Amino acid sequence: MKSLYLRIVLTTIAVMMLSSLLAFVLANIFYQYELKPANDSKVTHVAESIKHFYENNPVEEREPYLQNIGTLGYQIYVVDGNGKGAFYGGPFREHSLSPSIIEQVRQGEVYHGITHFPSKAFITGFFDNTLINTIGVPLQDGTETYALFVRPNIDMLFGELHIFLAVIVVLIILLSILLVVISTRYIVHPITKLTEATRLISQGTYHVKLNVNRKDEIGRLASHFSQMAKGLEQLEEMRQEFVSNVSHEIQSPLSSIQGFSQTLQSGEVSPEQQKHYLSVIEGEAKRMSQMSRQLLMLASLDKEGEALEKTTFNVADQIKDVLMTTEWSWREKELALNMQLPEVNLTADQRLLHQVWVNLLTNSVKFTPEGGTITIRLHEDEQHCYVDFKDTGIGIAEDNLPFIFNRFYKADKARSRREGETGSGLGLAITYKIIRMHGGTITVESREGAGTEFHITLPKA
Repeated sequence: MKSLYLRIVLTTIAVMMLSSLLAFVLANIFYQYELKPANDSKVTHVAESIKHFYENNPVEEREPYLQNIGTLGYQIYVVDGNGKGAFYGGPFREHSLSPSIIEQVRQGEVYHGITHFPSKAFITGFFDNTLINTIGVPLQDGTETYALFVRPNIDMLFGELHIFLAVIVVLIILLSILLVVISTRYIVHPITKLTEATRLISQGTYHVKLNVNRKDEIGRLASHFSQMAKGLEQLEEMRQEFVSNVSHEIQSPLSSIQGFSQTLQSGEVSPEQQKHYLSVIEGEAKRMSQMSRQLLMLASLDKEGEALEKTTFNVADQIKDVLMTTEWSWREKELALNMQLPEVNLTADQRLLHQVWVNLLTNSVKFTPEGGTITIRLHEDEQHCYVDFKDTGIGIAEDNLPFIFNRFYKADKARSRREGETGSGLGLAITYKIIRMHGGTITVESREGAGTEFHITLPKA
């Protein structure tokens, strides 16, 4: 399996090679269709100038003139009617030239060998040093007509330049490959760290720190990965705390039941004590039963997520039903109920919201002293329904307010609860979960000794 580093390096080199090949092909096409006709025209103009000077100067100056033109960077071939020719300047690689072409030039036609030079893949005629790749013009020498063939001497014109260009191209390629190798390591290094961090997380090590200070996509990926690792670490801590809390909550009533059962079995208790112990056992059993139901509900809510069975119903009627079913609890403590419940229709999961009102009312009753007051206020606007539960109970300490919706969280010390009143710490967690599932919010205001008020906002549809 190739590493990502090697893949990027090989891919980049392949792209460089392919792009170079395509660039050469496109440059060749550009030469064939654009530069070659322009080059033909320029060389034709040079040939005509040579012809003009040759024909308008004394005979003794013609031969030195052609030699000088050859020395200045042109390859020249002059041939007479008998096929006898002379070369000036650099030699041609190939000297083959059809006699018919020579004859056509002697008859007055201009031979455009550069334009008509056959196009071949990866070959540009500009560099092909052959006699057929020339411009031919008729040359008049007295009464005899010659054929003059001219082309630039590329080897002389460019000389060491083509070597210099070749060295530059080779250096560019080598340096590009070297820089690709180095830069790719810089790119891949954070991914390597992410891979190692992923391996650690898969082994259960969530405290992973990535020192990746980049602003690109890899930097954002590392940042999101760090956030994910932190979230997993918190989730693992919550899971362990959840297991510990469940174990503790179950162990406490089981210990009580076991201890009182052993005492009852001893037969050394009075009828009054026996009745008391049995009531304690019954209470602990009820508490375990309630906690198991709440745990099942939480598990169900976590599993179902957004699967709500929504119907349209009157929220005021539902809250009144809850007050009727719990009447014995608040009448036993002689609590006053202040209700402001106008008719408000809401589209939501009726079963789950019933549990919300039960949880909030039960908490208010539980932590409000005898003779206290519970206020329930319902109102609405065009888009939302608002429900407020307020009591005159013992209140919650400010330090505990941010945690009251956590599972198994209990502010026992702040509330000074009496023995036997301690709940499971799941009711408000269930309430918070249900409200959030409906897209609503729940907030709390409280002061020790001054009561508690819950504010619930729910979308009406």
